[in-house]
Amino acid sequence: MKRLDGHCGRVLTMVAALGVLVPASRLLGEEAAPLLLWYDAPAKNWEREALPIGNGRLGAMVFGKVAEERLQFNVDSLWTGDENPSGGYGSMGGYQAFGDLFIRLPGHTDADEYRRELDLAEGVVRISYRYGGVSYRREYFCSHPDQVLVARLTAEKPDSHTGTIELADAHDGTVAAENNRLVSAGALKNGLRYEAQALVLHEGGTLVAEMAGLTFTNCNSLTVLLAAATDYAMDAGRNWRGNPPRERAAGTLNPAAGKSYGALRSAHVKDHRSLFDRVALDVGRTAPEARNQPTDKRLGAYKQGGADPDLEELLFQFGRYLMIGCSRPGSLPANLQGLWNDKNRAPWHSDYHTNSNIQMNYWPAEPANLPECHRPLLALVRSQLPLWRKATRADKEFTRGGKPARGWTVRTSHNITGGMGWKWNKPGNAWHAQHFWEHYAFGGDKTYLRKVAYPVLKEVCQFWEDHLKALPDGRLVAPNGWSPEHGPTGDGCSYHQELIWDAFTNYIEAADALGIDHAYRDKVAAMREMLLVPAVGRWGQLQEWMEDRDKPDDHHRHLSHLVGLHPGRQFSPLTTPKLAKAAEVSLRGRGDGGTGWSKAWKISQWARLLDGDHAYKMLRGTLKSRIARNLYNLHPPFQIDGNFGATAGVCEMLLQSHLRTDDGRYRVHLLPALPSAWKMGRVTGLRARGGFEVDITWEDGRLTEATLRSALGRPLRVRYGEKTAEHRLKAGEAIRLDGDFKRI
Repeated sequence: MKRLDGHCGRVLTMVAALGVLVPASRLLGEEAAPLLLWYDAPAKNWEREALPIGNGRLGAMVFGKVAEERLQFNVDSLWTGDENPSGGYGSMGGYQAFGDLFIRLPGHTDADEYRRELDLAEGVVRISYRYGGVSYRREYFCSHPDQVLVARLTAEKPDSHTGTIELADAHDGTVAAENNRLVSAGALKNGLRYEAQALVLHEGGTLVAEMAGLTFTNCNSLTVLLAAATDYAMDAGRNWRGNPPRERAAGTLNPAAGKSYGALRSAHVKDHRSLFDRVALDVGRTAPEARNQPTDKRLGAYKQGGADPDLEELLFQFGRYLMIGCSRPGSLPANLQGLWNDKNRAPWHSDYHTNSNIQMNYWPAEPANLPECHRPLLALVRSQLPLWRKATRADKEFTRGGKPARGWTVRTSHNITGGMGWKWNKPGNAWHAQHFWEHYAFGGDKTYLRKVAYPVLKEVCQFWEDHLKALPDGRLVAPNGWSPEHGPTGDGCSYHQELIWDAFTNYIEAADALGIDHAYRDKVAAMREMLLVPAVGRWGQLQEWMEDRDKPDDHHRHLSHLVGLHPGRQFSPLTTPKLAKAAEVSLRGRGDGGTGWSKAWKISQWARLLDGDHAYKMLRGTLKSRIARNLYNLHPPFQIDGNFGATAGVCEMLLQSHLRTDDGRYRVHLLPALPSAWKMGRVTGLRARGGFEVDITWEDGRLTEATLRSALGRPLRVRYGEKTAEHRLKAGEAIRLDGDFKRI
């Protein structure tokens, strides 16, 4: 069995006798599969073929064209719109395309030996080809340490590069060239200013500024550095504006220009791998003749029914790669397209949708060991709260007894400057709050819980305390609700009830962890006990509404009334078998079809029902019908939530930790939904709630070994199948268990 990690599929195993690190694949006599997307032709289509690079704030799509290379780039804060709290899609604005960097080499049209690849482990796109008997090579990456996009062009023969470099602005900005620098700058209709600067460093030959481009002649090599910025600031008190974009762009470009390409690349790869290499996955062996095919051909064979476990691993890790590329501390969170967008009128304005999409973006962040990448979502929500509170209090919808409800909630879509669009998503506040709790549940930072998460959780509870309605029998329901994006409005929609239950539960556990607000904690607990619990309907389904109106042949894409199964924790076969069975009936009624993100969500839903084969069926269905040649998930069109949902689904298949015991122990459930297709495998570095990191190995579909490392010293109950064992590890301690739960 092969054992993989993030770099070219290798796990480094300590050989004590030698005192060196040796790739486990070598010890096992097998070459591991590299984590590469590769193709034998340039990209023609942005959405389905170009390859993404990004550093959280700055990103680009690389086409890999030979004679006219195109790098279509974006900055996360280039948004139209304003603070309008209810102006609908149009006035709310949306995420914009920034521009293009073109590198033209006239005549390079008959190239052979072409190869285009994205190395997920290094975060580098590479292009190679032969033209005129000369081998050419290019590399592209977006550096987080240096905050620039880097392009490097080399050839095996001197004097081989002659052509031009140009910047194209996607708006009405100006483009100018001076010395070895290109500058494009402008402003959007809302006054947001932006600027991009490209600096070209050449070895050998000449470089001349001409009009709006740079002409290079007989150069040995070229290094292009691109910096781009806006004057956006995540601060309502400053009217969402900060330092001028020219200052910001030059402030990153100039220091980067003083470093060698090798230094820039080394810093980038070290930074990227410090995140990416945390998790390794091996779910089987793909035949070499299939594995060695270009990615698009492998995907085509998979869609025809072929087996390719390495491709399934690649999709899982691609989601982690995208997370690292579009959501880093200091950046804005991933929007509907992550960071990558080539349109000024993008689908759904490439905004933030609060009724599953933005949440799905961040489902893999904690379990897939990228907690830092979760922080941009939390930061943006906190920045928007003053405007959201104001909009909530101004709407008569939330007035009770002549008084507005405390706290805040959100509409279905929002931007980065307090503006909101279509239709109130009332329990969207609870769904956002879930992410604040989850960041604590996995990491256990009580300072963060006290200062950041707890105030958000409490304010959401206060909103619902003011807004809930009592039925004649005393049960509490959310009034006049809606089950996105489906059906009529009415009291007690299951979507609302389940998210409110989740918010109350998270608040209770937060108050207990901090040992504060005992009286209010008990009040919230009492309200939770009075919440209406979704009923089981006439055909055995979990009702979507208080009334039994669900139709068994309704294949709607949304699973709104199943949020209590996943990502919530109200229903489980282990704790509420009757309601879990009803959720299963509902899920079967919805069917196995759906859009890209819907199919991806169903992976996690089936995993939470402990049905690994059905979860795998949905994963395989996602790859077969909703994945483009570049592995982007298609709604269609491209929506990145489907990529993140698939990665989260694999995590749920292999490890679950959302349930707690009555005495507060974390339940760490090993291989809860392992499919029969994954006969043998290994995963390392997954995270469980309570501050645990877990490695799992299995053979013939059965657990053979597990290692659990504790960062916090919390008690836990480990489960595999029907077996359970309880342990209390010290902070920093690790235990190894065999398949019978005996310590090794």
